Amino acid sequence: MREILEKLINGEIDIKTAENLIKSQTILEFDEIAKFDSKRQERTGFPEAVFAPSKDYEDLLLIITKYFESKDPQNLIITKLSHERYERLLDDLDFPDLIFDYNKKGQILVIRVNKSKSKPISKIGIITAGTSDINIAEEAKVIVEEGGCEAITSYDIGVAGIHRLFPQIAYMVKEGVEVLIVCAGMEGALPSVVAGLVDIPVIAVPTSVGYGVGEGGRVALDSMLQSCAPGIAVVNIDNGFGAAVFALTIVKGR
Repeated sequence: MREILEKLINGEIDIKTAENLIKSQTILEFDEIAKFDSKRQERTGFPEAVFAPSKDYEDLLLIITKYFESKDPQNLIITKLSHERYERLLDDLDFPDLIFDYNKKGQILVIRVNKSKSKPISKIGIITAGTSDINIAEEAKVIVEEGGCEAITSYDIGVAGIHRLFPQIAYMVKEGVEVLIVCAGMEGALPSVVAGLVDIPVIAVPTSVGYGVGEGGRVALDSMLQSCAPGIAVVNIDNGFGAAVFALTIVKGR
């Protein structure tokens, strides 16, 4: 970056060329396998994450290795990472100074360059309809906390036993949560109920929990999209990561 700016000041390159050179440096290419967007956090407020399931293990290992060999790496997030692959990475990665923070339920790994964490800037509530939805909620929780907010969670409070819901919602409102993330599978009714009780944004996350016509989460998705309660935004099936980043965007935008 400094070299480019010096060339611009000295008149060796014009502004357009400098702009193109700076843009080109924001992409790290790893052996033609991955193009890593190293400046995404500066541009969008949240760093790029690596989606693990569709990648060969050797490619995943190479991406992580090359990233931490690059200049000034930051924390790296790996999503949908199985416990088996996590253990293999622990054996194969040779970076003794890095901190590996793995959430087994959420299947999400944060590789930290240091232990420091800033004071939370806000509170975000995370709710699940059932215990089967907790893995997606835990993925969201990790991202919320990594994004600098406190996550307040309450699990297994769905409409099948709706009496469990009201005291938990009251507690979260009392605590001052600014956004609620609501994860539900089956018929996906919980976000509509929650949105009818609160005056803050509700982010609905359909999960792939269900059977019969509800298998795969499509019924929950359609139900959330069709909700008659205003104030709901819906992300894709099992997208705890996306829900959390959206919640952080709302909070930081204020």
